[in-house]
Amino acid sequence: MKKISIFLIAIFSLTNIFGQSSLEGDVNVFNPITTGVPFLSIAPDARGGAMGDVGAATSPDAYSQYWNPSKFAFIDGAGGVSLSYTPWLRKLVKDIDLAYLSGYYKIADIQTVSASLRYFSLGEVMIRKDATSPAITAKPYDLAVDASYARILAENFSMGVTLRFIYSDLLGGAPVEEAESLTPGAAVAADISAFYSSPVVFPEGEGFARGGLNISNIGSKLSYGDDLNMAFLPTNMRLGGSLTYPLDPYNKLSVNLDLNKLLVPSRPVAPTQGDDESDADYALRESKYETSLSDYNNGDPIAGIFTSFSDAPGGFSEELQEIMWSLGLEYAYNNQFFARAGYFNESANKGNRKYATIGAGFKLNVFSLDVAYVVSVAQNNPLDQTLRFSLAFTLDGIKQLTAR
Repeated sequence: MKKISIFLIAIFSLTNIFGQSSLEGDVNVFNPITTGVPFLSIAPDARGGAMGDVGAATSPDAYSQYWNPSKFAFIDGAGGVSLSYTPWLRKLVKDIDLAYLSGYYKIADIQTVSASLRYFSLGEVMIRKDATSPAITAKPYDLAVDASYARILAENFSMGVTLRFIYSDLLGGAPVEEAESLTPGAAVAADISAFYSSPVVFPEGEGFARGGLNISNIGSKLSYGDDLNMAFLPTNMRLGGSLTYPLDPYNKLSVNLDLNKLLVPSRPVAPTQGDDESDADYALRESKYETSLSDYNNGDPIAGIFTSFSDAPGGFSEELQEIMWSLGLEYAYNNQFFARAGYFNESANKGNRKYATIGAGFKLNVFSLDVAYVVSVAQNNPLDQTLRFSLAFTLDGIKQLTAR
């Protein structure tokens, strides 16, 4: 019973579902990419979350640490901090949530440093040795701390680097004798990002064309104490574009698009014997599968970044299914009031996350407040009705307020 409970905890810490196909090479089967610590892929803030989870190329804001730290090099003001909160999977449980704290500071006109803390609570989990033993309460959690440096390299172009420490405790400090080999997992990772921002003159006024790239979570595997419990980090490539169009001097509309692909090897597909397949042919395919599975489990995460573009069992068609896309719109009035909407799409064979998002924001000199809401398109999606709240403060605004 205890082992089952521990396994259930691990499910929360692994990506979606270990979906496996019984038809090798078939692209129309459920076969998602699996990673550890998927909380690193959860959009933490309400601005990007209200636009279908876009942010690689949107205008710089206090939440840029997650989406693209290179944007901080072009942000206005001396610095700022933000706090975001997301109740997670509320349709399933009531005590899972994500808290996110980030901040940035300009050390020069062309250089910015930033950092963030991400804490993902998995709530309370009851662990039992057997049906008659008393329950032990565990509070598993995941944690990530990172720091970034961004610099303008050309008039309209910047780049940034990020270092991250990741910690995952599936037992939450609970004393579990049978799970002594299951220790908290730790890993280190790095991001590299780039951002392009150029003004564009329209008849109605000045707008902006922007582009962004962020390759995140490049690093070691996450180990929970032995080789059987090692997992790839959710290394991800996010590529985005954004166009801000001025409707008039007070009203602007931004169209934003992000493409995402996990740079993680595809797990081999377990074969099943066909009706007309001989035992010898099936044994040969099974042997190849065992070899491929061993290579996958022992694979190097850096090498896996490159093989992830060509290792899908279904070939190039399945590789295309691994690309997730997000489309977001943002309307701004006088740069103070914001209305947002978006859509996120993932292939039905790679996780089937499909949802629409809406949200709003309000901005003053001192602070800004943003709210986002998720409306699932897929049936029985646990992400449905997910709320996000974000609050950001600027150092310039705080100084003006305290100087009065």
